[in-house]
Amino acid sequence: MITQPYHLYVERTDFTKNMARFYAMAIEPNLFGEACLMRRWGRIGTKGQSMSHQFETEQEAVALFLDLLRQKKRRGYSTTVRQSCGDLR
Repeated sequence: MITQPYHLYVERTDFTKNMARFYAMAIEPNLFGEACLMRRWGRIGTKGQSMSHQFETEQEAVALFLDLLRQKKRRGYSTTVRQSCGDLR
């Protein structure tokens, strides 16, 4: 069971390079109660691509969530209030 919500939506835009990307993540329980990290990314305005990771414990999912967050921050992604990542499917 997930003890608290984990949701993230970040964007990276650079108009000189015609770059407009988004990255969204959320940790949710699957049908068996295990933690599932859902990721979605792509060009802003498109559905993009998605991937999910299954974990036995919430701590494992949170560790990957935080690692990916650090990577995205280093690459210039920043948070925005433009959109929520509520439904990643």
